[in-house]
Amino acid sequence: MGPDMVNTRAVRARGFADLLRQRDFGVLWLADCQSQLGDQLARVALAVLVFERTGSGTQTAAVYALTFLPEILGSVLLGPIADRVPTRRLLVGGDLIRAVLLALMALPGLPLGVLAALLVVAVVVGTPWTAAERALVYDVLADEDYVTGSGLRTATAQGTQLIGFGIGGAIVAAIGPAWGLLIDALTFLVSALLIGFGVRRKTAGSRQADDPDRASRAWWTGARMVLHDPRRRRLLQLSWLLGLLVIPEGVAAPYAGELGTGPTSVGVLLAAIPTGVLIGSVVFSRWVPVRSRERLVGPLAATAGLPLVACLADPGLPLTVLLWGLTGVCTAYQIQVAAEFVRLVPAGVRGQALGIASAGLLGAQGIGILAGGSLLAIYAPSTTVALAGLLVVLLGGLLAVQRQRTGAPSYD
Repeated sequence: MGPDMVNTRAVRARGFADLLRQRDFGVLWLADCQSQLGDQLARVALAVLVFERTGSGTQTAAVYALTFLPEILGSVLLGPIADRVPTRRLLVGGDLIRAVLLALMALPGLPLGVLAALLVVAVVVGTPWTAAERALVYDVLADEDYVTGSGLRTATAQGTQLIGFGIGGAIVAAIGPAWGLLIDALTFLVSALLIGFGVRRKTAGSRQADDPDRASRAWWTGARMVLHDPRRRRLLQLSWLLGLLVIPEGVAAPYAGELGTGPTSVGVLLAAIPTGVLIGSVVFSRWVPVRSRERLVGPLAATAGLPLVACLADPGLPLTVLLWGLTGVCTAYQIQVAAEFVRLVPAGVRGQALGIASAGLLGAQGIGILAGGSLLAIYAPSTTVALAGLLVVLLGGLLAVQRQRTGAPSYD
């Protein structure tokens, strides 16, 4: 795709309301939105359920970690399925399987080990679903519309996270954790119905049918294609900086203790970065011109950590919330990175590549949180956050310089 085509599509880029009126995208957005709300509620319900049964914070945290850790392995091993199974069939089937698993998890008296096993299976089943759904979103949108659509979906994800922080606990306290799990199961059923009857686009039995290169059918083609290409590798590195930017959320509770504000401020701190991400995603994807987005990737990646470095000055709670929120705003560059990455990957291995990108991001976030927790044994929480920010500035600056030298990826 040449520069003229990019500029033409930039002129024709549509707003959020226009995209939602596009039937396939609107259905996928609605299915994802209500399902994410259910997932947030289920995470709270699981934490409450396990703690009620065991009284152990360690076991509660371990089960909570199972809501995302198995996705690391599943993204790598099952990513190719997203390219080999008809998309709509995979999405509907994945939703129905997870609905059944969540309903089983809500059974009274279910042994904790069985509950954990069902949870792992549900998370693993979701990995090819996520890769296929993201690839389908790209298929139904024009190139420039994909950036706007990604911004809307990112903002929606952050919004559901904020709602989960705000009312999830109250809902579970009112209806009980089992009903919270059943509600999540119901959202998967709704998603299956919406996609099964609402999505009109028919994807071939395999995206690889569009790729004449039979080598693309190899299991590890996606990994080779991603990791051996410096353009794609650099985009992944820019994305995986989020592994450092989640450290503040991982140390929010001890940070609140250092501030002397107590547990009541933990939720406020946890909501700061998602709120910034929501604002930045809307502004970046809706009102920043396409060429400016490409130019802003490097500077935003390099400066995303600067507000965290300022935490070394021991600001109070209001200023800390503002600083963390600014970091969230700067992460809007991730939308452009994701768009460039998906454009650079051939359709025949798009599911595999997206699975690898997702696995790497999850791994980076997990390692970042573990590293932040380890640093607390040596440094104060504010110093830990500042060190994470400084590392983002250094690594982001290096990647920004490399990007400046080579330019944004070409899609000819």
